[in-house]
Amino acid sequence: MGVGDIISQQLVERRGLQEHQRSRTLTMVLLGCGFVGPVVGGWYKVLDRFIPGTTKVDALKKMLLDQGGFAPCFLGCFLPLVGALNGLPAQDNWAKLQRDYPDALITNYYLWPAVQLANFYLIPLHYRLAVVQCVAVIWNSYLSWKAHRP
Repeated sequence: MGVGDIISQQLVERRGLQEHQRSRTLTMVLLGCGFVGPVVGGWYKVLDRFIPGTTKVDALKKMLLDQGGFAPCFLGCFLPLVGALNGLPAQDNWAKLQRDYPDALITNYYLWPAVQLANFYLIPLHYRLAVVQCVAVIWNSYLSWKAHRP
């Protein structure tokens, strides 16, 4: 999450080192450690209990449940959580969620279904979170930009 935010601030927003918001990066690191990592890691364990197999059909079922159920809920929690941590008033946070959520979810569907299908089919459970976090550096750059733009 922190690397994604650094990429967002430096390469996407082009803030430069002098204008880099260190507190924002720290917030993203803390979100990664305290929310994203535990929630996503726990989700993979729950998903593997519900659908324990590793066949192509099982991987497809996991991906559909992940992208149809978990991803929309996760984004719906993540975006307002960032807003709240940044001190956004509830009404502004709600308006920002309504504005940003549809685009974030659609963008999610461009990237994650293929990644998750491969992840659920090819990667053992105990490595899935690590594999996802490698891809997530790019995704987290997008999320950081989306969550922090006015």
